[in-house]
Amino acid sequence: MSDTVAHGAHPPGFAHQFEDMTQQREAGNLGMWVFLVTEILFFGGMFTSYIIFRTLHFASFEAGSHLLKVQFGATNTVVLIVSSLTMALAIRAAQTGKRKGQIIFWLILTMFLGALFLGLKLRYEWYADYVEGIVPGISWNSGAHAPGVELFMCFYFFMTGLHAIHMVIGLGILTVLVIMAARDKFSSRYYAPLEISGLYWHFVDIVWIFLFPLLYLIGGRYQ
Repeated sequence: MSDTVAHGAHPPGFAHQFEDMTQQREAGNLGMWVFLVTEILFFGGMFTSYIIFRTLHFASFEAGSHLLKVQFGATNTVVLIVSSLTMALAIRAAQTGKRKGQIIFWLILTMFLGALFLGLKLRYEWYADYVEGIVPGISWNSGAHAPGVELFMCFYFFMTGLHAIHMVIGLGILTVLVIMAARDKFSSRYYAPLEISGLYWHFVDIVWIFLFPLLYLIGGRYQ
């Protein structure tokens, strides 16, 4: 057992079932990676189903893709990439022993970008889709589009909706991290919750990076 544990001088956040902070950090990271593997399996099945139907109904899926507002999809892609950077900067601030105000700043900026993503998606895409009558089962103009287009839009709303749910969960996690940072829970010796939460946030961002070309860029944008 390490000298730190032997003498009872545990840093903040240390759990006594571990020998030292390194072991605790590795266990936490392993747990998150196991969880992310289950998420990969889940999203992998969804992506596989989408690719199969896209292959079978390519012309309809291309027509459906061109109904989407690619400019907002591209904007949201940039927003999430920047949010991954700000999340990494929050973790780096804790690792280097910066004051809690700097950690909180980067976390809140990450939350703002995540909320911006959801706001753009809700107001300028989903609501506009509803107005235009291209939401299957709710507001669908069956006379203007082929059945295969409706199938594409079903995949679109299911996949982007599921991603949005993960974003909302991520914002909840970030809120907890801000509260912890405000209570001065993080330091250069203890920042595991930031690091583990960062893995989740980066995963959600990566999922969108795959969703954007698969949904928005079918057949290119030449017209």
